[in-house]
Amino acid sequence: MTLPSLGRIVTPDRGWRVVTEVEGARNFGGTGDAYDRFMGRYSQLLAPIFADFCRIDHGHRLLDVGCGPGAFTAVAADRLGSDCVVAVDPSPSFVASCRERHPGVDVRVGVAEELPADDDGFDLAVAQLVMHFVSDAPRATREMRRVVRRGGVVAASVWDGGGGMGLLHVLRDARRALEGQHSEPEVHPFGSEGQLTALLDGAGLVEVEEETLTVTAHYTGFDDLWSGLLHGIGPAGAYVASLSDADRVHYREALHAQVGAPTGDFVLTAAANAARGVVPG
Repeated sequence: MTLPSLGRIVTPDRGWRVVTEVEGARNFGGTGDAYDRFMGRYSQLLAPIFADFCRIDHGHRLLDVGCGPGAFTAVAADRLGSDCVVAVDPSPSFVASCRERHPGVDVRVGVAEELPADDDGFDLAVAQLVMHFVSDAPRATREMRRVVRRGGVVAASVWDGGGGMGLLHVLRDARRALEGQHSEPEVHPFGSEGQLTALLDGAGLVEVEEETLTVTAHYTGFDDLWSGLLHGIGPAGAYVASLSDADRVHYREALHAQVGAPTGDFVLTAAANAARGVVPG
């Protein structure tokens, strides 16, 4: 079976409709290994903390929305068993990586706005670091509610957009150093405190709670950070790929300065906003 262009659902045997490409998914067509070298190290650190926040428990059936190569999928499968986890992502290459890494998990090509899953089929629907990139977050949240039973949990997390996510902060400031007054402001939807709560409230969820989750990523040197940007993954990688050779050199210098011009190991901290709500009974 030939996979579709990025961001389409192909499930003709189940009768789910094919939908158009998702804007936010366009920069996530690389391999799982390439993603891991850039943002995956943060996703892997966040996953167990976010899983605790989601209150995953033995016997639950979970849908991982926007699974990517499977950072959160790994934690969910370890805690619940692979047969209790379904994972969905719009990127065929990420779906392939997740399937390879977690052969017992049902991994499907699909978008958050129209999940390839039946009503009330899960105890939890979880979206780790996804709402920044979906085309219609309210619709995606309603879809997550649709597939979760009464009394089940819908949860989402996104990186803090106010500077709490160290990597995004230094990438933004390096871009400003390169472009000056012409730098376009970066928008991180739902990256401010209370925005995820409002999103879940708007979907009709109850008992909504929000917390800040923090992780620390270690780098063996500046090249460990820089090499992850060269694969075009995510908005930051796409930006680096769009630069001319000369501007890429200047951007590298600016970014090196922003992280303190390290000559060896260094760390960056990252804060994520997380919210969970309960499907009313």
